[in-house]
Amino acid sequence: MATKSLSIRIEEEMLDKLHVVADYEARSANSQILILIRDCIEEYEQKHGEIKVGKR
Repeated sequence: MATKSLSIRIEEEMLDKLHVVADYEARSANSQILILIRDCIEEYEQKHGEIKVGKR
């Protein structure tokens, strides 16, 4: 699976807080975001079923 990049706009205070949480979990901010996204997708799929994706 290819790795893609994604840019986001985030308020400075929120980013600072994200870094605190990531540091506490011994992760980079990027890894912490990926975990949050994965958890969100898993929760969605538990409620609504597997998300089917194809080529965009």
